Amino acid sequence: MLGWDWEFTWEIFPRLLAATGNTLMAAALGYMIAIVLGLVLALAQRTPYRMINKSVREVVEFIRSTPLVLQIFFVFYVGPQFGITLSPWVAGMIAIGLHYAAYLSEVYRGGLDSVARGQWEAATSLNLSTARTYSRIIIPQAFPPALAGMGNYLVGIFKDTPILSVIGVTELMHAANSIGSETYRFLEPYTLVGLIFLAISLPTSFGVKIFEDWVRLKLGMKK
Repeated sequence: MLGWDWEFTWEIFPRLLAATGNTLMAAALGYMIAIVLGLVLALAQRTPYRMINKSVREVVEFIRSTPLVLQIFFVFYVGPQFGITLSPWVAGMIAIGLHYAAYLSEVYRGGLDSVARGQWEAATSLNLSTARTYSRIIIPQAFPPALAGMGNYLVGIFKDTPILSVIGVTELMHAANSIGSETYRFLEPYTLVGLIFLAISLPTSFGVKIFEDWVRLKLGMKK
């Protein structure tokens, strides 16, 4: 490759590798928040209370319709004006978790809607509570159809972690920018960042597909 400095590459690689750990941690924590909060948002839109349904729906649409970087800035810079001061890491995790929770709530909603109405009627005839109906009957059946979308957003949240560099979170892109600013060489760090993301994203996508097939097989939905 024209202009490629292998000695420089091996020199900066450990630094980028360390930042990769931060990136993976950011993606994992943000995704955990999104998984839990997304389900809460999806269930909140199915309550019999119209005011709650409408309010949650508007919040979800607002989050989905505004850029992630704006939400990160809002949590980190606007929060202190209301007495909520967070570290870059915490603010980034909250913002990215909220952002993807809105998207996952739609994935969950599709999965919940795919459950046959007869399942609800059967639960009612057995006099099961709403909580038990969801936990024992509805959610287990809604989970497999939602797996593909959940897997896509897992990869998506990993690829969006570089946006956290705008508030100083030391992840891959932040490390690459720092190296470039210090050495005035950007080819190697940016190329390595792209290769690292590719090396993690592709196996993750493949692993999600295998897990989806395994779940469907276990539930008798695939032979």
